[in-house]
Amino acid sequence: MNKQELIEAIANEVEVTKATAAGCLDAFINTVTKVLKKKGEVRLVGFGTFTTAKRKATTGRNPQTGAPIKIAASTQPKFRAGKALKDALN
Repeated sequence: MNKQELIEAIANEVEVTKATAAGCLDAFINTVTKVLKKKGEVRLVGFGTFTTAKRKATTGRNPQTGAPIKIAASTQPKFRAGKALKDALN
């Protein structure tokens, strides 16, 4: 499912226009992004938790030449599924 299909599904589920559903989805994505940038977390009980994790700087290898390259440290987004979501899938 892509973003447009998700917007259509949300619009049909709550009986609103696609424009309204798109605005709500964009607002959700923007809000989660802002919270994660501030090193916070978004916890949706039953669905899951969005968090961040630090990744250390490492040394990798260029697969074509075998030369070592430095991979910079970064902050990665993480999602941990909640119990209700896990139970719904099993």
